[in-house]
Amino acid sequence: MHVVVVGCGRVGSSLAVNLSNAGHTVAVVDRRSEAFSRLGPGFSGRTVTGIGFDRDRLKEAGIEEAGALAAVTNGDNSNILIARVARETFGIERVVARIYDPKRAAIYQRLGIPTVATVAWATERVLRRCLPDEPAVEWVDPSAKVMLVERLVPSGWAGHRLEEIEKEGALKVVALSRLGIAQVPKSGLVVQEGDVAYLSVSGDALADVDDLLAGPTRGGH
Repeated sequence: MHVVVVGCGRVGSSLAVNLSNAGHTVAVVDRRSEAFSRLGPGFSGRTVTGIGFDRDRLKEAGIEEAGALAAVTNGDNSNILIARVARETFGIERVVARIYDPKRAAIYQRLGIPTVATVAWATERVLRRCLPDEPAVEWVDPSAKVMLVERLVPSGWAGHRLEEIEKEGALKVVALSRLGIAQVPKSGLVVQEGDVAYLSVSGDALADVDDLLAGPTRGGH
């Protein structure tokens, strides 16, 4: 598949290199030619200098043959404009725009543009890189409002019903792994030491997950 990546910052360059290494053809658009140095000497894709929402530059990048476009510049408005041009002018179905303000995500979703908000999950990912023994976020919805995370259930919950861990509107257990075997938990399931829970978490509660899971007394359940 041919993919157009607009923005050659840290995210765009990494995305382009990974796509190229996976066997896809890639064209990268950036208004600064020096940004392409981030791609490294081994990058085999195409580079186009110019404004990302310029239709001629997008054509030069091969958007008319593209199967997907990622708008990952450092500006929310630019990314949305680029994504809309790709979708509405060139008919690209697989379009994603990076945004920095999660509050805008719902608006852009209503425009039919999938978005990836960076703020909510970036903190989690940095934290998990600093604490590599802790499991990371497994999935984030495009608006960063809901996330799926994996956590070892603290031993203090052993003997309690699994649903006691949940907090309405913030935390819900969607699956449980016990002795390496995953299951969709039934009502009344009792926690055992060593259980691993997969949790659906509100984006607003992500920073408080470990406190909520700390135990029946610390977690306040």
